[in-house]
Amino acid sequence: MELRDQAIIVTGGASGIGHSTALELAKQGADLIVADFDLDGAQRTATEVEALGRRAFAFKVDVSDPEAVEAMVAFAVEKLGTLTGVFNNAGISKVQSLLEMDPASYRRVIEVDQFSVYYGLYFGARKMVELGVKGVIVNTASIYGSVAAKGSFNYNAAKAAVIAMTRSGALELAEHGIRVAAVAPGFIDTPMMKQVPEEGRAALAAQHVTNRLIPPEKVASVVAFLFSDAASAVNGSTVAADDGFLAFKV
Repeated sequence: MELRDQAIIVTGGASGIGHSTALELAKQGADLIVADFDLDGAQRTATEVEALGRRAFAFKVDVSDPEAVEAMVAFAVEKLGTLTGVFNNAGISKVQSLLEMDPASYRRVIEVDQFSVYYGLYFGARKMVELGVKGVIVNTASIYGSVAAKGSFNYNAAKAAVIAMTRSGALELAEHGIRVAAVAPGFIDTPMMKQVPEEGRAALAAQHVTNRLIPPEKVASVVAFLFSDAASAVNGSTVAADDGFLAFKV
């Protein structure tokens, strides 16, 4: 698996899956734009990437703002000279029952988790076509895009849309040589997860076949594979990195 001299944008790169993926992509040889609303966190990740011998630049972005995403893509080409990949990873969640969820709460999760993927596909693919690049776009979906979960109505809807956009995007962009895939993580041991009480963490971990939370590095390795030529036959598919959750869900 080799990503030598690839130029990839990673959104949500300040922490969690984005941070681990940025490091894994760099180890495989990619240069990166580490984008996040948390600019200081993005810069810390970029510094770690540079320590691995690759170029990296931090960029502050609100992925729910199409103009900001367009600017991010332009920044990538300015700094890296080209754009060969986009990892649409940034996202949020807010646990709330459907009957408590006001329209503003629903809209915010949709804007960040769903619209941002459209913006990344749209502006990223348009730039690749303009540059004549046959690139790869990888989206972060979720196991919750395929199953229902209480308190997660808006998140479920957004991630189901990501899976659908991955399929449709792959079909639309195939003629341009641009491949689109997605990863659907299970319950990941991220800084956000550490805010969940211990009993809650244990209950989530028990839904994996190994009864453990998944380290973000394990998802990062799947994403790096999807960006590589080794995954050239994976197009329009969503790959579960869920330790058996979807396969054995009852």
